[in-house]
Amino acid sequence: MNKKVGLIVPTLNAGELWESWLQAFAAQTVKPDYWLLIDSSSADHTVALARDAGFEVQVIAKSEFNHGGTRQFGVNRLADADILVFLTQDALLAEPEAIENLLAAFTDDSVGAAYGRQLPHRNAGPIGAHARLFNYPPQSQLRGLQDKAQFGIKTVFISNSFAAYRRSALLGVGGFPLNTIMNEDTFVVGKMLLNGWKVAYCGDAAVFHSHDYGFADEFKRYFDIGVFHAHTPWLQQTFGGASGEGWRFVVSELKYLLKNAPWLLPSACLRTGLKWLGYKMGGGMHARMPQSLNRRFSLHKAYWAGAISENSLNGRS
Repeated sequence: MNKKVGLIVPTLNAGELWESWLQAFAAQTVKPDYWLLIDSSSADHTVALARDAGFEVQVIAKSEFNHGGTRQFGVNRLADADILVFLTQDALLAEPEAIENLLAAFTDDSVGAAYGRQLPHRNAGPIGAHARLFNYPPQSQLRGLQDKAQFGIKTVFISNSFAAYRRSALLGVGGFPLNTIMNEDTFVVGKMLLNGWKVAYCGDAAVFHSHDYGFADEFKRYFDIGVFHAHTPWLQQTFGGASGEGWRFVVSELKYLLKNAPWLLPSACLRTGLKWLGYKMGGGMHARMPQSLNRRFSLHKAYWAGAISENSLNGRS
């Protein structure tokens, strides 16, 4: 690939996995031309190890981080990069060809964004493992606006834990939204598809990345997803609602646990109820609740310090 490639990694206290992360990155068959770490004032060895590995490091205050704005800061910083790769500190590259295989998607000139497969961490619990197996199959996929009848809201699915964007496509939709509670990647992919671009899922480009959320965090995460959807009604108006995909996930999870970990079925049912409640409260009630309560219910608490109006991300900007 003749295009310049930049890597952007947001970090905060990357912890014990960080040395393994850097080793996996060092083993890549193809490395980006620019390596940028945006660190939210870590108190551990994250910055020192990254600098030793050759990363440019930009340190910001923890309070300044937000999902879209921080990533757009990186995009602006790497002004010469034609392709921008994003990785998170807890996404461990699974094989030496991972970045190479992700970048290969951009040989198709219609691809504006691409994302890789996520495999459960080796110590992942059954519930966390199923979430990765459901959302990240081994088969690669190319999706455009014309596929929305088949995939619904899943048409715009992507994850910035391991993803890449064509600069021209990203800037053509205004870049990442500067203040969104989460799902900044879904926002820009939706805009890209409306602009005629396609999103590629690369089943042969994998990272180890999974979460074993507690009950409270499940509620808070879906509360935030509900807030995001309330601020971006155009996404569901264009691509369809999330309820159908949600029920498919529930059925798949129950079947998986019945076969692999039946003792976790009560836990899964409780989690499903908490997700539903969180999503409904975030989507339908947060605008009428005091900010202090929204902050308590939210997984991304810093967002509420600068929360924006209902219409600022609704597609009319």
